[in-house]
Amino acid sequence: MLEIIKNDPWLAPYSRAINGRHNYYQKRLSHLTKGGKITLSDFANGHNYFGLNKTPEGWVLREWAPNATEIHLIGTFNNWQKLDEYKLTKAEGGVWEINLSSDKIKHGDLYKLYVSWHGGSGERIPAWCKRVVQDNNTYIFSAQVWEPETKYTFRHNNFIPSTSPLLIYETHVGMSTSDEKVGTYNEFRENILPRIKENGYNAIQIMAIQEHPYYGSFGYHVSSYFAPSSRNGTPDELRELIDAAHDMGIAVIMDIVHSHSVKNEKEGIGSIDGSYDLYFHSNPAKRYHTAWDSLCFDYSKDEVLHFLLSNCKYWLEEFKFDGFRFDGVTSMIYYNHGLEESFSDYSDYYNERQDGDAICYLTLANQLIHEINPHAITIAEEVSGMPGLAVKPELGGYGFDYRMAMNIPDFWIKTIKEKRDEDWSPGSIWWEITNRRSDEKTISYAESHDQALVGDKTIIFRLIDSDMYWHMSKLTESTHRVERGIALHKMIRLVTASTINGGYLNFMGNEFGHPEWIDFPREGNDWSYKYARRQWNLADDQNLKYHYMGDFDKAMISLINSFHNFQDSKIIKICDRNDDSILSYMREDMLFVFNFHPSNSYSNYGLLVPQDEYKIILDTDDKKFGGFDSNDKSVHHFTHFDPLYAKEDKGWLKLYLPARTAIVLKRNNSKK
Repeated sequence: MLEIIKNDPWLAPYSRAINGRHNYYQKRLSHLTKGGKITLSDFANGHNYFGLNKTPEGWVLREWAPNATEIHLIGTFNNWQKLDEYKLTKAEGGVWEINLSSDKIKHGDLYKLYVSWHGGSGERIPAWCKRVVQDNNTYIFSAQVWEPETKYTFRHNNFIPSTSPLLIYETHVGMSTSDEKVGTYNEFRENILPRIKENGYNAIQIMAIQEHPYYGSFGYHVSSYFAPSSRNGTPDELRELIDAAHDMGIAVIMDIVHSHSVKNEKEGIGSIDGSYDLYFHSNPAKRYHTAWDSLCFDYSKDEVLHFLLSNCKYWLEEFKFDGFRFDGVTSMIYYNHGLEESFSDYSDYYNERQDGDAICYLTLANQLIHEINPHAITIAEEVSGMPGLAVKPELGGYGFDYRMAMNIPDFWIKTIKEKRDEDWSPGSIWWEITNRRSDEKTISYAESHDQALVGDKTIIFRLIDSDMYWHMSKLTESTHRVERGIALHKMIRLVTASTINGGYLNFMGNEFGHPEWIDFPREGNDWSYKYARRQWNLADDQNLKYHYMGDFDKAMISLINSFHNFQDSKIIKICDRNDDSILSYMREDMLFVFNFHPSNSYSNYGLLVPQDEYKIILDTDDKKFGGFDSNDKSVHHFTHFDPLYAKEDKGWLKLYLPARTAIVLKRNNSKK
């Protein structure tokens, strides 16, 4: 019996489906590795064979295009003309090839393929190209020869990420600048990495790395899978950014998009050789993702696995990324992309609606990534709750290290939108932030980039709304809405981060309550960058109240970092009293106490905890975090003996709990 079923007996009725998926993965793994004669890493070397690659004799370019009848290499080197000397030759398996001497093309040249097929022809960017640029005048995208004389040399080749716990700062290089423009890799390295280091995060998750024609897609409509976005700079500048992060002990996780592809034919891989089913489903109903206006990969094809697995290996080895957050996993593993599903019963995970080939691909990808780098980090963005995502393949799972706890931000939005403050339920909060599979690690978060996009609101903007424009200065009169918003912003983050069983994530700028939404340049806003940037000056200005939230986030992260393997420590609930709006729990020697009530403060509030001395080490109501300093942090608190609980070595801790505040106390642990 597979370990995943042993760990969860409720999966036993579905053992046939679970074993079937596991056996299918093993079958395809054996097929791809020729029965174990080669490794999966040996199989995933397509980027060294396809595309444009330098050879001792010059250059070789290969493209898989079985439907093509003729292919020419065109570019700045031949005035974009179809010349015989740049004509590709068709080889076996639908592969086209051309060998060129060194003088035929050079570093910096622009190029494309001109592909002919029965009934048509057109310009195409090679599927495996490693550099794509856009003309500033015509806005046309072209591949670019990228082979500089001096290549970047990494200082770190064997970086090992810290995952105890994993504290992720989700980022987007383009919008990381405060200027109204697209930010660069160099600017991020120089200006943003030091902030992240100072704030205590040990990982960044970078979005929008793979080239995409529309900036406003947030990088999720990928066109060139092997090309780092040229909007932000050169490939070597990206390498230098990653190396600098490693200098600071910061892991770099790439937001990789293998769930779908942009449907653009001239920029993307949708119709390289005139056919639409090369990398994608032959059935148009499966091929086209109506909700995302994009194309869906056919994971049953060996060629697609070769393309995507090679893509994983390429980013790991060529750029030293420390792993991947796989986007859109729910969309991949369900034929209906998980839309209009309730996911209320285990039977929803084991029926004809799941794409077994997509599940197999994800398992193979995790197998490959950890084969290449045993310390690599993989995270699944998956909303359905599919069991086994973050369980190792040999135990019957799909191999991710973590899964995103996507229920938590949804819960906070629903609570803020639909419930009065008096009706916030500590019991519901506890359930939502700790309800997870015991054998799978999660990444908890209060909000990510999803909650900041136009059409949604960040937590702080929901709480403060228009008062943010007029009452965030310390020099003007405050409002109840601002004070409430800052207080709850800190409490929501603390309760989310302190209950993790794997890692915690924050989106860039949200830690200090960045105002408003994210809106990329588009026709509807006159192509403005006003809302596609981060206003760091707000956090730095001590005359504004934003720094209160940023300073608290830094203190909270520091507290979590101060306890080794914080994420693995057992969480013991002390109480969740809905009538009083009190939630309390312990982790190791730390006691967390939350009073979510909007107006009721409690004196000598009793909590039954291990007998000892306790001292406040973090207080959301601290004046330096924008609070009112209602608690005296110099006071030591002692438990009161109760003969009823003497055998349990517990006593009553009497605390002052101001309304809408949280405190963390450290146990002296004199009993040890």
